[in-house]
Amino acid sequence: MAQEKKISVAVIGAGGVGRCFLQQCSQILPQYPNISLVFISRSNRSLRVPTWNHELSLETWEKDLVASGDPALSPQELLDWFGTTENEIILVDNTSSQDIAGFYPNFLKDKITVVTPNKKAFSSDLDLWKRIVDNAYPNNPDGGFLYHEASVGAGLPIISTLKDLLETGDEVQKIEGVFSGTMSFLFNNFAPLEGEGGKWSDEVSKAKDAGYTEPDPRDDLNGVDVARKLVILARMVGLQIECTSAFPVQSLIPTELESCTSGDEFMEKLPAFDDEMEKVKAKAEEKGKVVRFVGSIDVGRKAVEVGLKEFDKGHAIAGLKGSDNIISFYTKRYGSNPLIVQGAGAGGEVTAMGVSADMIKAIKDCHGWKKVR
Repeated sequence: MAQEKKISVAVIGAGGVGRCFLQQCSQILPQYPNISLVFISRSNRSLRVPTWNHELSLETWEKDLVASGDPALSPQELLDWFGTTENEIILVDNTSSQDIAGFYPNFLKDKITVVTPNKKAFSSDLDLWKRIVDNAYPNNPDGGFLYHEASVGAGLPIISTLKDLLETGDEVQKIEGVFSGTMSFLFNNFAPLEGEGGKWSDEVSKAKDAGYTEPDPRDDLNGVDVARKLVILARMVGLQIECTSAFPVQSLIPTELESCTSGDEFMEKLPAFDDEMEKVKAKAEEKGKVVRFVGSIDVGRKAVEVGLKEFDKGHAIAGLKGSDNIISFYTKRYGSNPLIVQGAGAGGEVTAMGVSADMIKAIKDCHGWKKVR
């Protein structure tokens, strides 16, 4: 049996999802005696082991990071440091940084395994996507492994399900669903199956207060977050989608409010446009339907769309609850009854779970699979 490899885990991004991830690591990493946490960084500082024989404390990392006087490392500086050890490296990037994403090909080429929820790496420039995929294993037999489950479904197994379908030879014909926990919450309350629902601006305000939206809700209502997820899945099924502006993306921001200087100003002025959304809801109700904000990929037509769509009340998408996401895979094998993945698709804990699960897969793929029993 081959000698068990030592694996070092480096984490970029320690707030929000990153903090939840590190909390989960305190339960996961002790099960693997050959795994050690060696690096943690935020935007302005970093914490790393003095030698590769040491490891950072999962109990005191937050306090230790605050006390650290070391600045954050650039991607190149981090890669240079990784080059000073023979350990396998798993890099966990919990940020949404385009700069770090742009360096993934370099990490992968140097056999660094990358685990990330960062959508920008896989939905921005098509050339970057190709360089990432080309430098990762198995396209590059000497490259690092790549995992990004949480870039689309947070903790939901969207990417792994699609990979399984493709790798087992199924023909994916269409992907459709609600890809945003924010949009799900909004429309499940604004246009419920039963009852009238609240005013649009009130529901946006409730979602914001509950933490479902970004500080400026326009960052959710513009549809770009959903579009990024659709780009990732479309590229996985072979469509050469250049960027999120290459297909129709419906924004729910009134044109008159696009120039608001702040989220607060936007929220203050939004009630004046409630009637527009009421008309959208009423139009669907006249047909016995409900309106939902969905994304779809028609593989045969090579068409990607993001926006409002009406559904019969018996449709699975119409019956969502809370902030759940639902993604339906229509394939040759599954026929008219799609394979459906449904559940919480947003939130720090579930997103971190998706990242943690990917890290465990990476540990096993790096031959560090032996757990403490």
